[in-house]
Amino acid sequence: MRKPRARRVDVCGTGCSVQALVRIDDRGQMVLPKDVRDRAGLRGGDKLALATVEKDGRVCCLVLTRADDLGATVRTMLESWTSEEGEEE
Repeated sequence: MRKPRARRVDVCGTGCSVQALVRIDDRGQMVLPKDVRDRAGLRGGDKLALATVEKDGRVCCLVLTRADDLGATVRTMLESWTSEEGEEE
């Protein structure tokens, strides 16, 4: 059986796409599909930072970022938000 292709959905404005549906087991664990791990260069033991996005007081999105890349990711997000606020003034 052929695996369905990821459908590109511009979730966060930067070309994010839904790659897979994962199931959380009774212990709260989930498995990231091998093809996603390979493309992201993830290996067993790598650390990921979990960020949440809230809308209307409810967590609507979970974002995983390599712990090593967290500082650069936060900086990029802050710069984007800062420039958007400057445009509104």
